[in-house]
Amino acid sequence: MTRARHTPTATYRLQLQPDFPFAAAVEIVPYVASLGVSHLHLSPVLEAVPGSAHGYDVTDHDRIREELGGEEGLRRLAAEARAHGLGLVLDIVPNHMAVPARTDLNGPLWEVLRDGPAAERAGWFDIDWAAGGGRVLLPVLGGPLGGELDRLSVVDGTLRYADHRFPLRPGTEELSLPELLDAQHYRLAWWRLGRTEVNYRRFFAISELIGLRVEDPAVFEATHATVLRLLDEGVVDGLRVDHPDGLADPGGYLQRLHRRTGGAWIVAEKILGPGEQVPTGWPIAGTTGYDALRHIDAMFTDCDGAAELTEHYRAFTGAPPDLGGEWTATVRRAAYKMISHELAAECDRLTRTAVHVCAAVPELRLRDHAPWTLRSALMELLVRLPVYRPYVTGDAPPAPVDEAMLVTAADGARTAFAVPAEATAVDTVRELALGRFGEGEGLTDFRVRFAQVSSALRAKAMEDTACYRYAPLLSAAEVGGDPGVPALPPAAFHAFCARIQRDWPLTGTVLSTHDTKRSGDVRATVAALSEHPRAWAELVTRLTEDTARAGARAPDPHLAWTTWQTAFALGFPDRERLLAALLKTVRETGLHTSWTEQDGAYEAAVERFVLAGPCGPPLYPLTEFARELAPQVRANILGAALLHLTMPGVPDVYRGSERHYLALVDPDNRRLPQLPIAQLAALDDALSTGYDLATEKLRLTATALRLRRDHAEWFGELGAYEPLAADGPAADHCLAFARAGRVITVVTRLTRRLTAAGGWETTRLPLPPGTWHDALSGRSASGTVRLGQLLTSDPVALLVREG
Repeated sequence: MTRARHTPTATYRLQLQPDFPFAAAVEIVPYVASLGVSHLHLSPVLEAVPGSAHGYDVTDHDRIREELGGEEGLRRLAAEARAHGLGLVLDIVPNHMAVPARTDLNGPLWEVLRDGPAAERAGWFDIDWAAGGGRVLLPVLGGPLGGELDRLSVVDGTLRYADHRFPLRPGTEELSLPELLDAQHYRLAWWRLGRTEVNYRRFFAISELIGLRVEDPAVFEATHATVLRLLDEGVVDGLRVDHPDGLADPGGYLQRLHRRTGGAWIVAEKILGPGEQVPTGWPIAGTTGYDALRHIDAMFTDCDGAAELTEHYRAFTGAPPDLGGEWTATVRRAAYKMISHELAAECDRLTRTAVHVCAAVPELRLRDHAPWTLRSALMELLVRLPVYRPYVTGDAPPAPVDEAMLVTAADGARTAFAVPAEATAVDTVRELALGRFGEGEGLTDFRVRFAQVSSALRAKAMEDTACYRYAPLLSAAEVGGDPGVPALPPAAFHAFCARIQRDWPLTGTVLSTHDTKRSGDVRATVAALSEHPRAWAELVTRLTEDTARAGARAPDPHLAWTTWQTAFALGFPDRERLLAALLKTVRETGLHTSWTEQDGAYEAAVERFVLAGPCGPPLYPLTEFARELAPQVRANILGAALLHLTMPGVPDVYRGSERHYLALVDPDNRRLPQLPIAQLAALDDALSTGYDLATEKLRLTATALRLRRDHAEWFGELGAYEPLAADGPAADHCLAFARAGRVITVVTRLTRRLTAAGGWETTRLPLPPGTWHDALSGRSASGTVRLGQLLTSDPVALLVREG
């Protein structure tokens, strides 16, 4: 029996895994419902690689993951949620599937490896059969093939290598091992060849994830049948779409999904660049919320202080402009490295396609481009794109924004050529990317692949490299952020909210996710340093010198700067978590060690520094400094939380972040936190007084979420957004707005400068007509209120109009 789906007012994200299956989620449903959200937001639930802690490595679209409890377990969770007034939102992964060690777990892939291009489901995957000589390259061997032969064997009709299993092409079972290997529809190869030789589309540069062709209607239906059935049956209400930018036609996919779901609430993980907006033709509620995260964080970052801090960072680290000294230059250099190394195979395929098209298309002006000029033009264009990708389709002219973007990139790309005549290759590549020469096998393939490679390059160069290399203020180095411009004025926040309310009132908003490099509270803590640039720089210098005198010299100044900021944000010397985060940082940075070329001596030096520094005696002055900043940190954390929960959009609360939540990059942010079930019950029973920050944030979160739940019309599509301006010398330190004329959010920003300037003094906030009750403090106000009275002990207020 189906039931009417309802739109979320707020969601609560659960990161399911074998250690936290459906049955565990059932146990916390009463608590989640009592918080005030309307929906549970579940990480991917389809069958995945055994033991997966995230579920994005899907192996079977027909089954709910048995390690989580199977479909029966999911239905029990849905029933329990429904009994408490909650719905379910599912995270789905349309872009890729896993290439598991046991390839038999991925049925379609197993068939393709066994039967080759003639396999019934060969069209599921983006495989360039010609590039591999009719074979799929699988980069799974620990070394060159000749040295791994002793580890290969045939057992029970399958080819085995360590824990890997592969099918055999029918009729090859009796061949000798060398002949058997050469006879397969796949080629087992050294894992290092994945960079340059792999001939299937990957998720970013991860060879263990193979791209899906959901633009094919048959593939879409087969891979979405289970999810669509759960929607039709009312088990699920809405969807989060993972990484649509990896698809051939994101807009076309989302239109088909919109139709097949009957208009369900859908948000897409679209990472927006500065000034970029969601394509207007996408029939979705909006994004997953990284654009909101960027605007919230920017409200608690001091512009002048961040600029001064950056100068201190440059002086301390000595970082060259393109290796961490300047944001734009750092992104550009990282992009060059990625497109020429980690994504070399993808670049080679695009080059081959361009060469083929230029030789085959009747347009004579496309002739006589040397392959190297086309490859160079490709690289120079791709590294200059300021957003993830263009959205050119074959059935409409390019959007003006895409055309302008590629024209601007081409203007810069031409400067890389010494001979102007050879620079015409840039114009050819630009026009191919814009679909100017029509459609056809090679033309369409180039246009689609250019955009897909662009999205992978942007993510790898910016999020996974530059955000680690450029580190003056770590709070700004976040997914969807703009580290080069970490602060924005309140007017920018108001303009963003007004546009969201007008165009995407049901979009998602977030502060912490399973993919944020630092949780919202960690970023709010680090942002406080933007008001103490000189003091922080002096402290880092002193701490680094003290640690060196103790016998553990920092392996490089960038690592020292990053380590002390991370330790300051974490607030306590958790050796395991801190060391894991910093080892990931230096490997992602890729300057002294990396995931594929690990430098054991350098990483040992990192460990010595971390253990002797923030986990040793220098922790004390760092702790003292943190204690001095505690009031600012409190104001930032509570202010960011209240903005998130009351601004336009549908807030997603990451599991555990309803309290003071300090999490670093994954896998740290995917740990299972202890939920404050007893604390929330105590708050409801009015038994708690003298709140600590964790309880204070919990109380604020529950109050705001329950208000959204009980008065959804104040916050949803009809919940008008009205900026409120304070009047007086400290007006810029007050960020306030009204929702539907019934609720007012008041937040304090940049509290150190506020205190230094004498506090609120005569600064007042004119309130709309009526008597207003602060749901957090219990105070009442009306007319024009003095902010020193409204915010006498708390940095935030949540006013509700009486009557």
